[in-house]
Amino acid sequence: MRRTAVSAACLAVAATLGLTACGTDTGKAGSARQTAEKKGPFAGLTGGEIADKALKATSGAESLRIKGEVTDEETGLISMDMALDTGGKCAGSIGMGGQGEMQLINPGGTVYMKYDEKFLRSQSKGEPAADVRAAVDLLADRWAKTKATSADAKEIAGFCDLDTVLADFTDVHSAARRGGTTTVDGTPAIKLSESDGKEKYELYVATEGKPYLLRVDTVGKDGKPESLSFGDYDKPVRTTPPTGDVLDLDKLAG
Repeated sequence: MRRTAVSAACLAVAATLGLTACGTDTGKAGSARQTAEKKGPFAGLTGGEIADKALKATSGAESLRIKGEVTDEETGLISMDMALDTGGKCAGSIGMGGQGEMQLINPGGTVYMKYDEKFLRSQSKGEPAADVRAAVDLLADRWAKTKATSADAKEIAGFCDLDTVLADFTDVHSAARRGGTTTVDGTPAIKLSESDGKEKYELYVATEGKPYLLRVDTVGKDGKPESLSFGDYDKPVRTTPPTGDVLDLDKLAG
């Protein structure tokens, strides 16, 4: 089935967070009439062809940063600011549906994590109160580390694998419509539009250099706007380990 280009971008974030669903479904706009401009950026290409080109270029990046918000059907509103590369390095933060936030740094070999109290409590629902309190006292707002080969680190590995994150950026065949030109954070871009039922999307694609995806704006069924930005393409991911009071989970486990 045809997926919208926004669906692919949404699925990228879902993959980053280990989720299974994202706001949009397979596209219903496949019959939308598309036109190609004879002049200007991407002359001779339809909006759908530009979108497909953008996703292909984006999936070929060595590293990037994803920042913004997106709604997952199960978790709710997810916020994230994560830089990651194809080598498995990553650094950033993830907020889960108003249920707290975690910070993550993976320079390779060792994974560093920090959770706030709200996140720890939300992830410990159903556990004995004494155990929850102990976890909060031990871990809340404190960096902890574990070997990248540990069970906990392997669960987190999917957050940092750019190839996994962008796996759904292939075979999209978008039906996006061309719009006008603009700039996104100073980068010249072209605006594309898509829709899926009551959901509407706007994609912004770089018109200079590689046609990277720069931003996706969404208005969902509830009418609330959301936005994801894609940037820092092919820049080194800064993964400086935290210093000071860092809890060694491997030593704690014995």
